[in-house]
Amino acid sequence: MSHYPQEEIKPYNTEEKKAKQVEKMFDNIAPAYDKLNHLLSLGIDKGWRKKAIQHLQSLRPQRILDVATGTGDFAIQAYRALAPIELLGIDISEGMMEVGRKKVKELGWEGRILFSKEDATALSFPNDRFDAITVAFGIRNFEQLDLGLREMCRVLRSGGRLVILELTVPEKAPMKQLYSLYSRIFIPTVGKLLSKDKSAYTYLPQSIQAFPQGAVMATALKQAGFQSVEIKPLTFGVCTLYIATKA
Repeated sequence: MSHYPQEEIKPYNTEEKKAKQVEKMFDNIAPAYDKLNHLLSLGIDKGWRKKAIQHLQSLRPQRILDVATGTGDFAIQAYRALAPIELLGIDISEGMMEVGRKKVKELGWEGRILFSKEDATALSFPNDRFDAITVAFGIRNFEQLDLGLREMCRVLRSGGRLVILELTVPEKAPMKQLYSLYSRIFIPTVGKLLSKDKSAYTYLPQSIQAFPQGAVMATALKQAGFQSVEIKPLTFGVCTLYIATKA
């Protein structure tokens, strides 16, 4: 079990493991996911990704692993900006990655961005394999946060960088109150209308609320083996960027 104050939030009220439920949920919502994602973030998500990628530019990573890649939005944006030799997107949902593969094919980038099914808490890669690892809006879906962080640290080379983007709960008024209304009413209503999966978009705000953020997340990263950790709140704290370096 995770050692952090993270309540176990699952998409569906069944006895199945969280990872299995998350896989099913994302397979269900994959066709509508991109449209919903941009709508629910009011299009700001692209700017958040750009900021995360900027923190990798000085490193000039040649081998990048995009964890919880989903439909490949971050992988595509990172490839465009960084042009690495290798960019691999991994996820537990084949449905989501299938959408990503189609996007890559339409761009004529087949072979440049690859997708593979992997469990982030038990990666199949050798130690020190990647120069940089990215995770955008997927880390809160890990079955065990501490295992996932340790695995990413293991496969990252010394001096390599991990950048994480995750949705967070704003702490200051009036954004805190506005966000509460947005997450309790707007997200589930729009999600249900467009994706036909009511549970998915009820789970989303609940999973954000339950996930460790700020200093707690920084502590988790350090305990997993990362050396320096920076925390950068974005858009009044609706999203947080974490930048961690392996010693």
